[in-house]
Amino acid sequence: MNFQKLSLLLLVFFIVKINSNAEENFDVRQHLCTVSRYHVAKEISENSFVPSNIIDHCTPIHLNLVARHGTRAPTKKKLKELEALSTRLQFLLQSVEEQKKSLHNIPAWLSGWKSPWKGKHKGGELISEGEAELYELGIRIREKFPALFKEEYHPDIYPIRATQVSRASASAVAFGMGLFSGRGNLGLGHHRAFAVTSESRASDIMLRFHDCCQNYKAFRKSQEPFVDKLKEPLLNEIAQELAKRWGLNFTREDTSSLWFLCKQEASLLNTTDQACALFSPSQVDLLEWADDLELFILKGYGNSLNYRMGVPLLKDVIQSMEQAINAREEGLVPGSYEMARLRFAHAETLLPFSCLIGLFLDGSEFELILGEHPLRFPPKPPQKRIWHGSTVVPFAGNNMLVLYSCPANNSSKYFVQVLHNEQPIPMPGCENSDVCPFEIFKERIAAPHLKHDYTALCSMESDQTEQTASRILLTGYSLSKITSYTTVVGAISGNRFSLEEGNPPVDFLSRKRRPFLGGRLGLPPPPTTTTEENTLLWVKKGEGETQNFQRLLSWGSTSSASS
Repeated sequence: MNFQKLSLLLLVFFIVKINSNAEENFDVRQHLCTVSRYHVAKEISENSFVPSNIIDHCTPIHLNLVARHGTRAPTKKKLKELEALSTRLQFLLQSVEEQKKSLHNIPAWLSGWKSPWKGKHKGGELISEGEAELYELGIRIREKFPALFKEEYHPDIYPIRATQVSRASASAVAFGMGLFSGRGNLGLGHHRAFAVTSESRASDIMLRFHDCCQNYKAFRKSQEPFVDKLKEPLLNEIAQELAKRWGLNFTREDTSSLWFLCKQEASLLNTTDQACALFSPSQVDLLEWADDLELFILKGYGNSLNYRMGVPLLKDVIQSMEQAINAREEGLVPGSYEMARLRFAHAETLLPFSCLIGLFLDGSEFELILGEHPLRFPPKPPQKRIWHGSTVVPFAGNNMLVLYSCPANNSSKYFVQVLHNEQPIPMPGCENSDVCPFEIFKERIAAPHLKHDYTALCSMESDQTEQTASRILLTGYSLSKITSYTTVVGAISGNRFSLEEGNPPVDFLSRKRRPFLGGRLGLPPPPTTTTEENTLLWVKKGEGETQNFQRLLSWGSTSSASS
């Protein structure tokens, strides 16, 4: 009996020790979603993928780069949020003092805390760390592909494009300084001048397509309040835990602002012992997941419009490769045609482009996006997931598509290799290889998207917004309800459904009756019809069942909610 007790005590000790070590090794800087620094994102990327050796004896003839700007300061809107947080924290501390409660558990840094960016009236600019990220990236790319960057600089050979936003154009300049360092006669560093071109923000459908797409802007505006609703249960739960642990009456709004402060401090200032220390590792995991989920819904695979609006960029990439192939076939000498096309933009550019070429997908999901079916949401921790904003689109995140010319004895003469954040990455559209014959890449990965027209997708006259607004609302009505994978299938007619069990009604921005088949796991719909009297929404819970559908929503007789 004593031996059993001793064994049990030892087991408990080892479990506590393991958990303690896990917390000690936990680095919040690896969980910051799109606020992640580039070097951290590279460190946490999966290294188990084995790249193809098909191109070992091939020659790179062209490179396409799509990059996000480097690390930036908080935007003007977020600066105001941090100022408001400072006032709110002092109010909470004052309330504790007035109630004569103990301040023993309250972290000392909270007393008199002021935003590190207090006094700044503008924001969003590229900071020195961001400059270094792009400068060093330029140096590494030249070292990795010396054959592509050995020619004398000319803007037609190495065109550099950036959006008309200062942090993007500054990133392009920093990159160019690294790429062409030592190639000129300016100063001790032998720098040289180079051109960076930009399109007007109002018409830049190549790099700021999200800003020019009216349907997407309407869709996102309609979904942002709903995404906030999705996050409420999670934020409420964490707020209660924080209040209990620290003795301050934190709300979910406080929790959201403190999490934002944590991300800014950890990423920009390398400070992890203040706002970040308020959260446990498990809470950080959940907050990161909520960020990833929002990214997925509003900018990623959650809806086809999110990435299909990037077709002008994809078309430009394909055309640049075709031009390089034609130049090669015609025997033009290097230096007489374009060798690289270099672009600098935003998360809203890089992320849709990653989706267009089918990155960060699992199993059969590639076929689902070709059919414009919504994908299942990234699973909740502790389940593993591919979709992490910290690796998909960190500061200075990038995709490189390198075109290779190969010997005649290869299966194809031209191949495309995709590098994400400088690392080979599998393409589900090309048998999970990082290298794909150009014709297959063009026909299987690009062509299904290129059949769409940007104007038709983005015009308010089209019905894309109606379809997408309904789809997202139907695919996950509450984070607290998502236990494993919840698949929504069914049909809608009209504009309004009412959640059962006393939940609030859900409005849809549809202007006319339409069928909806939104099976996120590709399941067949239950037997419903599309008449107003008996239209139902059904939900399938779990993964192992086949026909266990459960009625979730019922039709409500209300008028159109279109705006």
